[in-house]
Amino acid sequence: MAHGDITHIDIPVTDLDAARSFYSALFGWRIAAPPGFEDYPMWQAPNGISGGGLAPRGEGFTQPRSYVEVDSIDDTLALAVEHGATVMRGKAEITDTSWWAVISDPDGNLVGLYEGTTEVERD
Repeated sequence: MAHGDITHIDIPVTDLDAARSFYSALFGWRIAAPPGFEDYPMWQAPNGISGGGLAPRGEGFTQPRSYVEVDSIDDTLALAVEHGATVMRGKAEITDTSWWAVISDPDGNLVGLYEGTTEVERD
């Protein structure tokens, strides 16, 4: 994916098994937890392109969050702050080759940032 593409959508859930059953039945999503991320099952739409995760609901994560691919999280965070955003979660490692962060735009919308490559096998 290229800089600016929406790459991933996380959906907060309280019961992973119930959510897996619901979204599989409703939309035909394939849902599987990759090794090392057992509490974070990944979903993939039938088109094979759209996807994301079913993540535990928690304080500060109560609504679905889209993640946008960026060339550099560090540069994007600086630019976002310059244009009125607030950094809600600084750059954090996902794997050795991928990172994420979260900003709040000037209107209070939370937007995730993603940099790198993450190879995840889905069923």
